[in-house]
Amino acid sequence: MNELLLIDDDIELCELLASWLTQEGFQVRACHDGNGARQALSDQRPDAVVLDVMLPDGSGLELLKQLRGEHPELPVLMLSARGEPLDRILGLELGADDYLAKPCDPRELTARLRAVLRRSSPPAVASQLELGDLRFSQARGVASIGEHEVALTLSESRVLEALLQQPGEPVDKQELAQLALGRKLTLYDRSLDMHVSNLRKKLGPHPDGRPRILALRSRGYYYNA
Repeated sequence: MNELLLIDDDIELCELLASWLTQEGFQVRACHDGNGARQALSDQRPDAVVLDVMLPDGSGLELLKQLRGEHPELPVLMLSARGEPLDRILGLELGADDYLAKPCDPRELTARLRAVLRRSSPPAVASQLELGDLRFSQARGVASIGEHEVALTLSESRVLEALLQQPGEPVDKQELAQLALGRKLTLYDRSLDMHVSNLRKKLGPHPDGRPRILALRSRGYYYNA
């Protein structure tokens, strides 16, 4: 049974979602502010976090930033009444694996959570991909460039893994979204683009200045070997 930590100051909503998710087979803990969330995370790390943007004692985005520093591989789904594109982009830039605007359909929340948890399962056989100066541990979710290690979020790891499987060959955006996000992209959905952008920043260019990840118009992204 997967354990979820639900962080939202709307107590009634938490009770409704917890009831639904429990019926769907999840074990749910809920807290309603940033301090309570930090304590809950220190007591026991959950399998995934559902995090509201607005908290009574600070920004959920600040908590997300802290989470990414301490638990880069922990799946985080942002849930907020602030559904404007800028808010979604900011959440994804800070490392959220996915984003849903409130009010949301509990069935969609359940589907998104199951997708992100499937992707978080470690490979049956721990393996490492190497290409030039880049080494990527799929089990650890860590990329190494020379002696420098870079911790990747779950979604960033899945993007890099897919691109390294066929270097120099473009991976279709919908195919990459299915691999990295566990779902297809919707119209005006920039989730995948933001994860690729974050990955580019973390990996940096090749030693000779060439970008590592390139976009090919109408065909997707590829790793520039």
